[in-house]
Amino acid sequence: MIARRVRKLGELVLAEQALKQPDPVLIQQGLLNAVRQKGLASLPWSKSARQWQARVKLLAHMRPGDWPDVSDAALLANLETWLAPFLPGLQRWSDLQGLNLQQALQSLLDYHQQQQLEALAPKALTIPTGQSVALDYTADNGPVLAAKLQALFGWTETPRLAGGQVPVVIHLLSPAQRPLAVTADLASFWRNAYPEVRKDMRGRYPKHPWPEDPFTAQAQQGTKKRPVR
Repeated sequence: MIARRVRKLGELVLAEQALKQPDPVLIQQGLLNAVRQKGLASLPWSKSARQWQARVKLLAHMRPGDWPDVSDAALLANLETWLAPFLPGLQRWSDLQGLNLQQALQSLLDYHQQQQLEALAPKALTIPTGQSVALDYTADNGPVLAAKLQALFGWTETPRLAGGQVPVVIHLLSPAQRPLAVTADLASFWRNAYPEVRKDMRGRYPKHPWPEDPFTAQAQQGTKKRPVR
């Protein structure tokens, strides 16, 4: 950040002097202007921060007025509200790259909203094996939960978010972690599509369970359990 005091007559520069210790307010304004020029993507976004943004955007879409607009355009238009309070002490652009961006974004929510965010749009869901699987809110047609098909046996109801308004899109994966099916209606998948998937896959992955009744089968992450001798 470089600051100068310039005295001009029209476009004619009469005097120019570098400021060794510019006003912190000027530095802050300069950094905000730089963000506007470079765009919001120039900030140090993490995957977690983008997921947070997508979670809040989902709730803002479902419940307009109850949640702030956190689209890129809205964030860029309101830098003074959420970013400026985290700029004191920063002197140069490289300092800004070390900013905890998610913490700054979270300042847009009050305490109640932060609690509601975890309840209505959780970061992860627990699947029948007991594992916690992260949701991808940034995926097309998200939120998406991707898990091995065998790990979801017995899960008959599609999980829903935002107070039951938004079904989770399930990506059922093969033992090789390749997508076998995509559904927002697990019960329908087990009844209608699973028999064909079972027919195609049981010969390809014989070490993994492909029971006839996925509704009552035990969910498991690994291969078939050996019988106890």
